Amino acid sequence: MNKPYDLEERTFLFAKECRTYIRSLSKTTSNIEDGKQLIRSSGSVGANYIEANEKLGDKDLIFRLKISRKEAKESKFWLRLLHELNPEQRIISDSLLFEVEELRKILSAIITKTSK
Repeated sequence: MNKPYDLEERTFLFAKECRTYIRSLSKTTSNIEDGKQLIRSSGSVGANYIEANEKLGDKDLIFRLKISRKEAKESKFWLRLLHELNPEQRIISDSLLFEVEELRKILSAIITKTSK
């Protein structure tokens, strides 16, 4: 699947795909709780990126981008836990783990470029 160039759309699709993934998991206590955390952090990646684009100044832009990147790192943590505990769904979680790392790298590159 080709990923959209528009990062707002790409972060939206990531959050949506995380929700679809969580729906596919068995309803164990850990999956439910870890899934809730993943829902929050995956949605925050895009929400903070959108806020960063409001351009209230370079400091605010960098601050929001860093929050977005932090949420991507947190999403990766919850995805790794769910990935390890749900081997039957690894095809989906592998794809999500790859995407969240790509988003983190993109956000880091934007932060580095903007900070110069």
